[in-house]
Amino acid sequence: MDTFLVAIENMGIAQTLRVSRWGYAVTNATHILGIALLIGAIVPLQLRFLGLWSGISRESLVRVLSPVAATGLTLAVIAGFFLFSVRAREYAGIGFLQAKLIFVAVGTLSAVALHRAHGFLLASAGDARLVTHAIVSMTCWIGALVCGRMIAFAGN
Repeated sequence: MDTFLVAIENMGIAQTLRVSRWGYAVTNATHILGIALLIGAIVPLQLRFLGLWSGISRESLVRVLSPVAATGLTLAVIAGFFLFSVRAREYAGIGFLQAKLIFVAVGTLSAVALHRAHGFLLASAGDARLVTHAIVSMTCWIGALVCGRMIAFAGN
C-alpha cells in the first residue's frame, strides 16, 4: 500500500500542488464548491422525500437537484483526490478521512441503487423506500461533511 501511496504523491499534479500556493487554493476552493453543490442539492431533495414541500412535485425536484448533486460529487471527488495526492501517506492514516470515504461510498451507492431501481425521476419509488433512502443519504452526506472538516484537526 505504501508503494501505491508514494506513486500518488509522485504524480505531476501532486508535485505541482505542493509548490503552488494558488494551485492548491484553487483546488481546495473547487473541492468546497463541489461539496456545496452536493449538500445544497441533497438536503432539500431528501427533505422532500421525508414529506416537506409536498406541494412541489418530487419529479420536478429530482430533475433539477439530482444533476446538481452529481456535478457537485464529481467536482468534490476529483478535487479531493488531488488534495489527497499532496500528502497521500499522511492522509491515508487519518481515521476521519477513512470514515469520510466510507460515508461517500455508501451515499453514492445508495443514490445509484435508488435511481437504477426506480429510474432517473424515481417515478416508481414508494414513500417508504424514499424515506429510508433519505435517512441513509442525509446520514452519509452530513457524516462525510463533518468527517471532512475534522481531518484538519486530526494528527499533528
